[in-house]
Amino acid sequence: MADAVRESEVRFRSDVTVELVKHSAGDQDVLWAARVSTAGEKSLDELGKDPERSKGLINYLMRDKHGSPFEHNSMTFFVSAPIFVFREFHRHRVGWSYNEESGRYRELQPVFYVPAEERRLVQRGKPGAYEFVPGTAEQHKVVGEAAREAYGQAYRAYREMLAEGVAREVARTVLPVGLYSSMYATCNARSLMHFLGLRTRHDDAAYPSFPQREIEMVAEKMEAAWAELMPLTYAAFNANGRVAP
Repeated sequence: MADAVRESEVRFRSDVTVELVKHSAGDQDVLWAARVSTAGEKSLDELGKDPERSKGLINYLMRDKHGSPFEHNSMTFFVSAPIFVFREFHRHRVGWSYNEESGRYRELQPVFYVPAEERRLVQRGKPGAYEFVPGTAEQHKVVGEAAREAYGQAYRAYREMLAEGVAREVARTVLPVGLYSSMYATCNARSLMHFLGLRTRHDDAAYPSFPQREIEMVAEKMEAAWAELMPLTYAAFNANGRVAP
């Protein structure tokens, strides 16, 4: 049998990590890609001309749904979040590439998600017409205590199997989706806009979205990084209802 997991070994988090690790992305990437339609090989010569004209062109492309010029860029993010967030994230396939840490090849670390006090716990209404409201102090206590107990039991079972020589890919089957994982996610601005349109709630959105809060936390951090890289594109996205072109 494996030694009992010491309480100090287990970590509980209520946040997510998002880091922009590399990029080739700027508003100029949209401009030269769009202007090749009319300027051909001379489209690169247009980049330094008339900033207001460039702003207008990007807004036109966004408004009239000319989407391909927004694909000629790249952003790679490191993301650390609970596994259940990744299961939602990987529904986004067009324009995205993923590499996630593997429980087959490494021992998974005991880092688990427990909702923060500000996380709304209670769902009211039926699917398609519901809202989340704050939980009571007692409900938060129940969630926190139940989660910690379940995580501890699951991780002890995992470690016991590893100690007996069971393969990692088998032992991991007892671990819950509240376990933190990590991945690299690479996208372009068009695919990111589609992700943000579905995974954030925003006053400027033309269509309402009701994302789970934990994936919205990831989306908000990605959006902040992208807004700095491509401010004209970001402004046009918001001005046109936060709908991907």
